[in-house]
Amino acid sequence: MKKITILGSINVDVILKIARLPKPGETMKMKSLATAGGGKGANQAIAAVRSGAATTFIGKVGNDGYGKKMLTLLKKDSIDTTNVVVKKDGQTGQAYILLQDSGQNSIIINGGTNLEITAADVINAQDSIKNADFIIAQFEVKLERIMEAFSIAHKNKVTTILNPAPAQSVADDLLKITDLIIPNEIEAQMLTGIKITDKDTAAAAAKILREKGTRNVIITLGSKGAYYLTEDDEGLIPALKVKAIDTTAAGDTFIGALCSQLENNLANIKEAIEYATKASAITVQTLGAISSIPTRKQINN
Repeated sequence: MKKITILGSINVDVILKIARLPKPGETMKMKSLATAGGGKGANQAIAAVRSGAATTFIGKVGNDGYGKKMLTLLKKDSIDTTNVVVKKDGQTGQAYILLQDSGQNSIIINGGTNLEITAADVINAQDSIKNADFIIAQFEVKLERIMEAFSIAHKNKVTTILNPAPAQSVADDLLKITDLIIPNEIEAQMLTGIKITDKDTAAAAAKILREKGTRNVIITLGSKGAYYLTEDDEGLIPALKVKAIDTTAAGDTFIGALCSQLENNLANIKEAIEYATKASAITVQTLGAISSIPTRKQINN
């Protein structure tokens, strides 16, 4: 069983179903409103544990209704929340998801307590980092905290996995202690300046990321699949053709499921990507984030 530690965000998703995005100055009615558990970190943790990984979370929530709801959700899936700090006067993170009839979504985030994780919180969780096979982080927490956590992992030979989302620039110092980076097309373009349209442009972007210090790269390409580049191999794993109802958490499911299957030396990366691709394809066929993430049994059927 893989041991995975996740430093990341815990949000409650507020899902607004709409026919399409409104035009500037336009007022339009929504079709429905719903709330659900989410946050990139929480989604990835749920995906990992449902695929059989022992998963520990480092994060922060407020002492509010949303925070209590999210802690209950994480514990229900047997995620170790010992290092999830409850801030007395904090506001748990929220994501407002504009879900269109096409299945595509646009997301607006209020970071809340996700942005209040401190250096002391990371230090207090260092045993969970040192004892993991992998540590995963995303950009919904401060980059300083990721740097601190990855530094602990790097010194203890724990594989570091970075999901640079939402897209923003990142210092090469962080990339140099990242063993595997997993951006989508938009994030890869932000980091490299290359517009990703196919395997060749993905390969060019991946090589730039290698030059910046990251040894291994996976670029997810939506309906085109996922391109990977390691020290020993490269290739494109095609996506499965399914009818997408809601793409929320598709990328997070991919990452969590992938890491549950990866060997520590990434030798089986192709097989792990194929497994993660199946997991992601199941997720997009169901509305919601955490509620749509499949188990290992569902993926292997």
